[in-house]
Amino acid sequence: MKAVILAGGFGTRLAEVTHLRPKPMVEVGDKPMLWHILKTYSHYGISEFIICCGYKGYIIKEYF
Repeated sequence: MKAVILAGGFGTRLAEVTHLRPKPMVEVGDKPMLWHILKTYSHYGISEFIICCGYKGYIIKEYF
């Protein structure tokens, strides 16, 4: 099964932590928020992801 993840936007409400990285890459614990989302979906059998990147999307591409 496939999932589309919308990972765009400037993250203005999280400005103090998103000036260097996009909001999906803000760390929760020791991993980015997006990692936790993908892990949760994987638990339910989703194995393919399409991540629609926006602001600083290259950081997301480099990580994954």
